[in-house]
Amino acid sequence: MAESISKAVLITGCSTGIGRATAEHLATRGWNVYATARKLESIADLASRGCKTLALDVCDDASMRAAVETVERAEGGVGVLINNAGYGLEGAFEEVPMTDIRRQFETNVFGLVAMTKLVLPAMRRQRWGRVVNLSSMGGKLTFPGGAYYHATKHAVEALSDALRFEVKGFGIDVIVIEPGPIKTRFGDTAVGSIAMPKDSPYAAFNAVLEKQIREAYEGGPMARFAAPPEAVAEVIEKAITATSPKTRYKVTLAARILMGLRRWLPDRAFDAFLRTQFPPPAP
Repeated sequence: MAESISKAVLITGCSTGIGRATAEHLATRGWNVYATARKLESIADLASRGCKTLALDVCDDASMRAAVETVERAEGGVGVLINNAGYGLEGAFEEVPMTDIRRQFETNVFGLVAMTKLVLPAMRRQRWGRVVNLSSMGGKLTFPGGAYYHATKHAVEALSDALRFEVKGFGIDVIVIEPGPIKTRFGDTAVGSIAMPKDSPYAAFNAVLEKQIREAYEGGPMARFAAPPEAVAEVIEKAITATSPKTRYKVTLAARILMGLRRWLPDRAFDAFLRTQFPPPAP
C-alpha cells in the first residue's frame, strides 16, 4: 500500500440537486471535496462552503482529463469518485430523436465510464479507492416513456457489477446508489424532454406521462415518498466511510417498495400494474 493515501473526493454534476447537496455535506464533514460542473459559475458559491471547484463536462474528453489531472497534481490522485452527472430523458420510444438518445448515453453512461477510467490508475497505485455510481431505482425497473433513461441506468448497474469484481483486489470498492424520487429539478428536466409532435399517436400517453412525472416530484401521491437530496448525500457519506461498504444502497421508501415489487412480480403482472398508472397507447 502507498505510504500516502489520497481520499480527495471528485464529484461530477454539482450545479444542482444530489451533486450539490453531496459536495456541501461532505465538505462540512471534513472531506477534501472537488466539486465540478460544466459551468464553473454555477458552483462558484461552493468555494465558500469548503469545496474546491473545477469546470468539468462529462461529454468532453479534454475537460475530464484536465479536471482529473488537476486533482492528481494537488493530491496525488482521486481517492473517491462520485459519478453523479446525469439527467432524465422521457418520451415515447418512437418519438425521441436519435440526437437526444445519443446525448443521454454520452452523459449518463459514457461520461461515467471515461471518468472512472481516468481515476483508476492512481487508485490502483495507492491500493485504495471508492467509485460511487449514481444509478436509480430505474436501473432495476422500467416505466413506460422512459426507455432511454432506464437503459442508461441499467447500463450503470451492469458496468458497476463487472468493475466491482475486476478492481476489488486493488483495494477499490465500487458502490451503486439507487435513489427513488428525490426533490430536485430532475422532474423539470425530464418533463421538458418529452417530445410532443403535432398529431402524435402518443399524445394521450405523453400527457399522462407528463402528469405522472410532475406528481412524483410536486405533490402527487408518490411525492409523499420523495426525499430531499441531502438524504442521498448522507447515504453516500455512509458508503464511502464504511470499511466494507455494501455494493448497493437504496434511498427512499418508494425505491424499496417499487424495487421489491418488481423483483417478485412476473413481467406480465408488472405490466398489469403499470396499466393502472399509464394508458397503453392505441389508435
